[in-house]
Amino acid sequence: MIRIVHGEDSVLIREGVSRIIAGAPDLELVGAAEDLDGLRALVEETQPDVVVTDIRMPPTQTDEGIRMAVELNEARPEVGVVVLSQHLSKAHASLVFSGGARGRAYVLKDRIADPDELVKIIRSIAGGEAYLDPLILTEVVSGRREVDRSDLNMLSPREHEVLALVAAGQGNAAIARKLEVSTRAVERHVGSIFAKLGLEEGPEVSRRVQATLVYQQAGGDDAVT
Repeated sequence: MIRIVHGEDSVLIREGVSRIIAGAPDLELVGAAEDLDGLRALVEETQPDVVVTDIRMPPTQTDEGIRMAVELNEARPEVGVVVLSQHLSKAHASLVFSGGARGRAYVLKDRIADPDELVKIIRSIAGGEAYLDPLILTEVVSGRREVDRSDLNMLSPREHEVLALVAAGQGNAAIARKLEVSTRAVERHVGSIFAKLGLEEGPEVSRRVQATLVYQQAGGDDAVT
């Protein structure tokens, strides 16, 4: 069973998400909270696999869901987080993924209208995957140039290793641990990758998503000779 805690101050949405979770045989809702403090307490008490949270809740109705994602990334990165938002915002998406994409999702609330889609997203996040709402993804990659295998062939062997880990949803700190190098060294490699692939300036998460798409489009590990 995938154990889920839900943070949402709207009774209607809480009930809707509760019904969706109840309809999936492998999902279990272990608690729901109306504000950030209550959500923190529930996470500590129930030790869930995934937190599904509104982006805005009391006490400030601004960025509570993002703050929850950031806090868990630092304290309990194994807990997946699905942030639900009413509005399309690349800036908010950037913050959700700022500590790494693994086990993180930024989803527009319209997706709740399709119960199967939300269940699929929760399952993927519990499995350590990442999800960026297609409408936001379209915004992120708008204007991205087409690439071919030669783009990846410009990368050094180490840069290709780093890009493969970026494409797997790893943040810089996790990549540094994996490759046994400093975080600063990873940052330099990531910057070089962005430059060599000709990715436009903008929020780092946007360029990381673009780099991932370049990697996948060119065939991933099979793209470098």
